Amino acid sequence: FFSELSYLCFGDVGAAGQYTSPYIPTECYSDDTSEFPSNNLFAAAGGGIWDNGAACGRQYKVRCISTPVLASCVDPEATIQVKIVDYANTAVSRPEVTSGTIMLLSHEAFDVLVNTTGGAPTTTINIEFQQV
Repeated sequence: FFSELSYLCFGDVGAAGQYTSPYIPTECYSDDTSEFPSNNLFAAAGGGIWDNGAACGRQYKVRCISTPVLASCVDPEATIQVKIVDYANTAVSRPEVTSGTIMLLSHEAFDVLVNTTGGAPTTTINIEFQQV
């Protein structure tokens, strides 16, 4: 029973947005693009996980659990792994960041989690996340 329960909820819950290029310079790595994962699955940390910069380089498993509009989670059971490369509050191309935003996902990471075709555009999703 407990193994099933842990599968259903593997971490904390929060809101995530998306941001698009330009992604550099970053608060973590300045202009060093070699720190970005080759699969482009990365994120900017919100205030709740930034930890005065200690979040730089951390890896998180992220899962979409719900969306506020017609767009939907691609697969509510699928997770991706993202690397923190920036601070959401100072990201070059950040959208409006609310105090509850846990992370801003790269455009590629957001697209892996959210199906936006045919629906109204969404800028925020609810996620489960856990540091790896």
